[in-house]
Amino acid sequence: MKEGKKRKRQRSDWRKKSKKNLNQKKRRNKVFITMLKRIDFNGNPYLGVFCRVNNKVAFIHPFLTKKEKRAVEEVLKVKVVELTIGGSTIAGSLIALNSHGAVVTDFIEEEEMELMQKNFDGDILVIEDKFNAAGNNILTNDYGALIHPMVKDETVDAVADVLDVKVERGTIAEVQTVGMAAVATNKGILCHPKIKDDERKKMEELFGVEVEIGTVNHGVPYVGAGIVANVHGAIMSTNTTGIEMGRIEDALNIMGD
Repeated sequence: MKEGKKRKRQRSDWRKKSKKNLNQKKRRNKVFITMLKRIDFNGNPYLGVFCRVNNKVAFIHPFLTKKEKRAVEEVLKVKVVELTIGGSTIAGSLIALNSHGAVVTDFIEEEEMELMQKNFDGDILVIEDKFNAAGNNILTNDYGALIHPMVKDETVDAVADVLDVKVERGTIAEVQTVGMAAVATNKGILCHPKIKDDERKKMEELFGVEVEIGTVNHGVPYVGAGIVANVHGAIMSTNTTGIEMGRIEDALNIMGD
């Protein structure tokens, strides 16, 4: 009888332990899901084209669904601001942004600029250069910025001033549109898998974080066009594989606040 009671207690203790482990696993998975999410913007997998974000605000395509907007808010922990630039919905391609300042293309309209100023604390530079798609041509975090190699000297100086970081010209995997070829946060950088060794070394010194390689959308190397990320999390399209998500998580050091 005593032996039977002992076995019964052991089974009960095992069930409690198993339930506890399961609950802990669920909580860990919930954190992972919260910080990394796959979603499309109106069926489009190139999220970085339509959204530009820092650690506090996201300027996004104005015609997204409530579900899509909520995903941006919850995963990235930001205020969402619907914005067009010159009437265009591709805010991600036309704005470069860090915590200090913003750079935007010169065909932004007056009311759009007023909306940006209302929702962003830093200075805003209107870039007057042949290469004026700021989001495509500038990669930045709060420590440094890499810019299209053919921009004018005065543009480099102006961008450095408004973003309050050191700015250098450069390429990533010999791609000049550096904002499309990588995604950068204050925790790490994920970039085009064919980056050259000298480019990688230069970027790590400039941005003050490690640079890792990866793809998005089932093999697309232009990760800046496909991922929206900050220190809190990252969103990417539903085409992105589990392996790619793992690379994104590791490169951007997304492990919880």
